[in-house]
Amino acid sequence: MQRGLLLEIDLRHLLHNLTEIKRRVKRPIIAVVKADAYGHGAVEVSKTLQNAGVDLFAVAFLSEALELRESGINTDILVLFERDASEEFLDRDLIPVINSIHFARELSKIALRRNRKLRVHLNIDTGMGRVGLNGESVQTEIEEVLRLEGLQPVGLMTHFPEADSEEREYSIRQIRTLLQVREYLIQRVGPLICHAANSHAILNLPESYMDMVRPGLMLYGGLQTEAMDIRQVMTVRSFIADIRRVKKGTSISYGRTFITTRQSLIGVVPAGYADGVPRSLSNNFSVLVKGRRVPVVGRVCMDLTMVDLTDLEEVDEGEEVVFLGVQGGEMIGVEEIARAAGTIPYEIMTTMGRSRRRIYRHAEETG
Repeated sequence: MQRGLLLEIDLRHLLHNLTEIKRRVKRPIIAVVKADAYGHGAVEVSKTLQNAGVDLFAVAFLSEALELRESGINTDILVLFERDASEEFLDRDLIPVINSIHFARELSKIALRRNRKLRVHLNIDTGMGRVGLNGESVQTEIEEVLRLEGLQPVGLMTHFPEADSEEREYSIRQIRTLLQVREYLIQRVGPLICHAANSHAILNLPESYMDMVRPGLMLYGGLQTEAMDIRQVMTVRSFIADIRRVKKGTSISYGRTFITTRQSLIGVVPAGYADGVPRSLSNNFSVLVKGRRVPVVGRVCMDLTMVDLTDLEEVDEGEEVVFLGVQGGEMIGVEEIARAAGTIPYEIMTTMGRSRRRIYRHAEETG
């Protein structure tokens, strides 16, 4: 028996979302495919987006960029958070983001040994408080980077901590700071690409669009909004492995947190928190079976989840269970499951996406 979750990744929806984003922003796209494309499979997703003409990819670390290069991705790749200088940046034509002077110095040494110049983007910490050249001493740090002969700054970026907030003042201040830095850099090095807008900023902060935008969550359908026709890309399925008829008063799973109030039909699903089903969904969520919502009952276990099938007719072992996606006209969205689990859609996608059991629906498919 195959345990865990089966992911269906609809690449047609991915392309649809890309088109919707382009229609809204009218800017070149930096597709964020870090963390295995938010659990959707970075290689397949990137191949699809490359064929659709995406201008640049963004990953978190060097290892992710190398995986894409080895799979045949030849579009430019921006590496956001790497701290270890490596000749692979030159060998594989990758673009590191400069978050610290130390990293910049080490990269410059490597480039000069090879008699090369390495393209880089500078990340300015305008208020995220995470990584980037320091806001208080940013001019000094930029000047030092510009003196490094092995580096060629071609881009400038920042990141928003609350682009999803109705309060815009903090984000607007960040935009102003970045624009000031851009004007200063243009005078020193000439034109360069400036980018800041993540998915929430694409929706809420048109002032942040600048030269390019960096959608991640929105590409994968994790930001549903009336303002844009964004479609969920990931469907997550399992099946009923066992069905148990139990008496009224029977306790289900650890801690006896659910006691049946009637004679019940309990389905056992071979997927639990080890497979990406949040334990916080215990007694707190419904899944789809035969196009109807059935409740999760008892605590989600490491390997198993129990659901109450009592109100269904003619349900058998082997019946499909949908944790995320559409079945019979009923839909469970990633934002819904995130709310129930007390987390965010990013975590649901990346956690469930750790399952390597994926099937892909491609653009040429119909139906």
